[in-house]
Amino acid sequence: MHIKNISLATLLLFSIGISGCVTVGKEFPVEKLEQIKTGTSRAEIERAFGQPWRVGRDSGYRTWTYAHYKIAVFGDIKTRDLVIRFDNAGQVVSYTFNSTYKEDEGQ
Repeated sequence: MHIKNISLATLLLFSIGISGCVTVGKEFPVEKLEQIKTGTSRAEIERAFGQPWRVGRDSGYRTWTYAHYKIAVFGDIKTRDLVIRFDNAGQVVSYTFNSTYKEDEGQ
């Protein structure tokens, strides 16, 4: 098990060295943010954004997280995060969107 972790770390460092960049998460359609409203169902969110990258809980609410991070060794770090909170009935309670992309200002 320990050797497997070392091999994974070595592979990750090698990838960073070769490409100079690491991508984590998956892209999601930022242009569809306006479709998220209080009361939107999980099914509607999944149709618009696909499967979440991560799921969890925040203050008792079920959360779906969509995130995409581009980390460059010699350059900018670009990030986008979308966290959607659902009530027990599977309806949107709230969401948070954060980004370092200039084109996302005002979203």
